[in-house]
Amino acid sequence: MSVYDAEAGRYAKVTAGLRDDPDLLAFIADLPRGGRVLDLGCGPGIAAAAMGEAGLAVDATDASAEMVRLAAAQPGVTAWQASFEEIGGAATYDGIWANFSLLHAPREAMPRHLAAIRRALKPRGRFHIGGKTGTGATRDRLGRLYTYYTEPELETLLAEAGFEIVARRRGRDKGLDGAMADWVTFAALVAPARRG
Repeated sequence: MSVYDAEAGRYAKVTAGLRDDPDLLAFIADLPRGGRVLDLGCGPGIAAAAMGEAGLAVDATDASAEMVRLAAAQPGVTAWQASFEEIGGAATYDGIWANFSLLHAPREAMPRHLAAIRRALKPRGRFHIGGKTGTGATRDRLGRLYTYYTEPELETLLAEAGFEIVARRRGRDKGLDGAMADWVTFAALVAPARRG
């Protein structure tokens, strides 16, 4: 996480427009006022701050100490340093926001992380995930691990973890490393338990 510690200020500028992101606005609108949310891989806390301003109770975690420092400075945000391996709790959150964070996890860890996220969500809880599309895994010029998924792969992983996809959005943008990349976001709900 030394990259994010070193680049926290620049990353905050790159992601400043997130407050107006249609996925974030939809995520907030679909949650109960006063609901509890987790911003998983919160970065500088821009999305977390918007959630707090909307009346949500916001927990925010990131593996980067500097990102946590920036997020904790946002009004209404409780932030602490944690890895994806530390996702815990059962039926704790009304929503979990994982916007372009889980793409830094190794492929073999993704099913485990999604299972932990599902456990941490309340029944019919809302989950947002964003990732870069493609195949394989690589490190970018800043040294960050990126694991790429095709849309069908992500759909399958979400379904196997017990999520029902309700919306998706695609795009192409320039990242912190200056490279253009295709991406997809999914909005999902905890699927009802199967009977019989």
